[in-house]
Amino acid sequence: MVKPGKDKFSIHIDGKLYHVDQSSMTGSELKAVAGADPQYQIFLEGKGNDPDRLIGDAEGVEIKSGLQFYTVPPATFGCA
Repeated sequence: MVKPGKDKFSIHIDGKLYHVDQSSMTGSELKAVAGADPQYQIFLEGKGNDPDRLIGDAEGVEIKSGLQFYTVPPATFGCA
C-alpha cells in the first residue's frame, strides 16, 4: 500500500498502527486497510471534547499522522 518516495501517514484503526500514503481516504478504504468487515461502520475519534465522527463508505477524510479510527458492527436494534 505504501509506495517508495511518497509521504507516509501513521494512523491507528482499532488500536493498531497502519502506515498509508494517501492524503485522503474513504471509509471503505480505511476499513480495507484494517481488514475490517465492510458492513461495519468506521468512526474518526474526536480530539478533546470534539465528538467522534461517523465516516461514510464513500466519504473522504483528509489523512494526517496521528488520526485514530475505530470500527463498530452494525446496530441490531430490537433483537431478542
